[in-house]
Formats: sequence, structure tokens, C-alpha cells
Amino acid sequence: MMREGAGPLEDLTGSVRHVAVIMDGNGRWAAQRGMPRVFGHRKGVEALRRLVKDASALGIEVLTVYSFSSENWSRPAGEVADLMGLLKRFIRNDLAELHAAGVRVRVIGAREDLDPEIASLLAEAEDLTHANRELTLVVAFNYGGRQEIVRAAQRLAREAAAGRLDPDAIDLGCFAGRLDTADLPDPDLVIRTSGELRLSNFLIWQAAYAELVFLPVLWPDFDRSWLQKALDEFARRERRFGGVVASTGR
Repeated sequence: MMREGAGPLEDLTGSVRHVAVIMDGNGRWAAQRGMPRVFGHRKGVEALRRLVKDASALGIEVLTVYSFSSENWSRPAGEVADLMGLLKRFIRNDLAELHAAGVRVRVIGAREDLDPEIASLLAEAEDLTHANRELTLVVAFNYGGRQEIVRAAQRLAREAAAGRLDPDAIDLGCFAGRLDTADLPDPDLVIRTSGELRLSNFLIWQAAYAELVFLPVLWPDFDRSWLQKALDEFARRERRFGGVVASTGR
């Protein structure tokens, strides 16, 4: 909730350390205007730039964005090529500004079989910004929640087969430590734009106790006011993590 006399970017985020966003609706935004889907994706990049700045100003520690899912490769080849081009331009054009602003870039998702140029740019972004602490921007690229869980299980299986891990010692913390997000807090708030009401294979382990907020806005139109709406909704929720509220016994 907002302090008296505070502007939008001075709003307290309460216990929101980590916000994750499913940036949905670029194609529909373009279609509503009679334009090709790539135009919506380009406008979506502008919305992402706004979000990074607003999240940093609000004191959010971690911002995770679903930029390209492992299922997105099935889209038409031309659209995939356009998306890869936008990713390359975003890193090349925005990386210096992100670094200067103290943003640490982390990439989660499968790295195998990526185009070498893409893989190199992702590694460059991480290497350049690894010491920054103002905001951690986690880019979920070639990412799928189920696939991430399978990779974690494979890592544990290899360790157990090599005799480095007792299978009976595997618990929730041990498993979480093999996920792509092992060094990050779980998301407190997951936002999805466009009005769709699903997670679409995004952070399905990590979002087990996250608050989910679904907004009717298409992603290119997402701005500070919509982020504030999501944070306000989060502030109204009672987070019990499977327990009860002492005052009501619910």
C-alpha cells in the first residue's frame, strides 16, 4: 500500500522480493491493429524495458520474465527468426545500460543445441553483469518448468550413480538445489498479462506458493500502473503457505 504523499514508484512492495511475469499478448495486440505479429513483439520489448526500470525503482530484488519457452520453437519459422533477432538486438543494445544501472542478468533454461551466437550473447550478458546487485533480471529462455524438473532429476541421478549422493538424502531442498534457479528466492508474485488464466509450464516448482495475478492488459500496453495494480492485489492477499491465519483459524 502506498505511503501518504508517495508517488507510484515510491510505493512499498511489502514482502515482494521476487516478481515473475508471463509476458503474453504481443500477437493479439498486433492483430488488433492489423499488423504482423513481429510488430507486437517489438512493442513487447519496449514494455520489458519499462518493467525493468520500474521494478528496480520499486526495490524489487528479482524480476523473472518468460521470454521464450521450450514450446515456442514450434511456432512458424519466420516468427521464431524474428524473436531471435529481437533477443539479439535487446542484448546488444540494452546490455550496457542494464550493466550501468546495476542489473545482474541471469538466464535459465536449456542451453544445449542453441545457436552458438545466441549462446555466446547469453553468456556475455551473465559474465558482464554477474557482480551487479541493484536488480537481478532472470531471463527464462528456451525454458520449460517440466523440462527443468527433469534436468534436476537427471543431475541427482548422476550424482547418486557416481556414489556422491545417498538417494535417501534427497529432500525438497536438495532437489531445489539442482534447479536452474538454485541461487534465487522463489517468486512471491507471478503476473500474467492478456487475461489467460494458466502458468503455461512457467516456474511450476518455484511458484508452488506464489500469489498469481492475471491481468486483462495485453503485454505491449503493460506499464507502471498495471504493475502497481498487481502489487496492490498482492498486498490484499493473505499468504498462509499451507498454514492458518491465527486470528480466524482459516
